Amino acid sequence: MPQVLALLLAAFLALTASAQQVIPEIMTRGAALEALDHADFRRRVAGIVYLGRTGLAADGPLLVKRLSDPDPYVRELAEEAVWRVWSRSGDAEADRLLAAGVEQMESGLLMRAIETFTSVIERKPDFAEGWNKRATAWFLAGEMRRSLADCDEVMKRNPQHFGALSGYGQIYVRLEQYEKAIEYFKRALAVNPNMTGVSTVIRRLEELVREKRRRTI
Repeated sequence: MPQVLALLLAAFLALTASAQQVIPEIMTRGAALEALDHADFRRRVAGIVYLGRTGLAADGPLLVKRLSDPDPYVRELAEEAVWRVWSRSGDAEADRLLAAGVEQMESGLLMRAIETFTSVIERKPDFAEGWNKRATAWFLAGEMRRSLADCDEVMKRNPQHFGALSGYGQIYVRLEQYEKAIEYFKRALAVNPNMTGVSTVIRRLEELVREKRRRTI
C-alpha cells in the first residue's frame, strides 16, 4: 500500500477503534467497486483503499466521486488514492520513468525531468499524468506557454484532473491574467472541494481584480 495512503488509513483506524468500528477487508475489484457507493462509510473506505492499492489511471473517475463524500476521512483517503491511480499507466516502464522524472524535478534537474517526461509521453501518449508532470516541470522552468500547452493535453485525456486545472490557475497568475486564473481555480475546486487553499487564493484574486477595476474608473 502506498505510504501516505497507509498512514491515512492507520490514523483512521486509530480514531475508529475505540468505537469498535472495523474496516472490512476487500479482496476483489468487484467488491471494491460495489463498496464505493455503500451507505456504510467503512465499506467506502475499504473500497477506496483497494483501488488506491491496485487501480490504474482509468479508475480515477470512480475515486473522484468520493472527493465529495459526506465523510471527511473518506474524502481524504480518496484524494490520496486518486493521485495514486493517476500515476499508474499500466505500463511498468512508463511508470518507472514517471517516478524517475518526479525525482529529477524535485531535485531541481528540470531539463532532465522534462526529457524523462517526454519519454513517458512518447511511450504512452494517452497517459494524462505524463503530460501533467511535464506541464509542472515547464512551469517550474518558467516556460508558461509550454506548460499551458501540456495542460491542454492533460484536459483532453482527463478533464477531471484538478491538479492540472489548478495548474492553469497558477500559470495565469504568473501571466497576470487574474480573471482566467479565478476561472480555472474554481473549476479545480468544483472537482475537488477539499482544496481549501485554493478557496483562499480565489478570494485574494477576486479582491485584486476588484482593486484593479477601481483604479481604472
